[in-house]
Amino acid sequence: MNIILNRSIQQKEKIMIFYMDSAGNVTQRYIRVNRINENTIVAYCYWRKKVRTFKLDNILSAGPSNKRMGA
Repeated sequence: MNIILNRSIQQKEKIMIFYMDSAGNVTQRYIRVNRINENTIVAYCYWRKKVRTFKLDNILSAGPSNKRMGA
């Protein structure tokens, strides 16, 4: 998963993640990673249309995004 997150930073690539929020709900998000910290990532979320912080422990999976989305 770290390879995909790092590639998103380096190539400004959109990726898809499955994320579990604090209430235990699983959501699918399209993001572009800006920064990776020790326990979190800071990324632009195309669903919320703003920069968000995601806990690394709550990212269930990450992969390339084939979906075209506006910047």
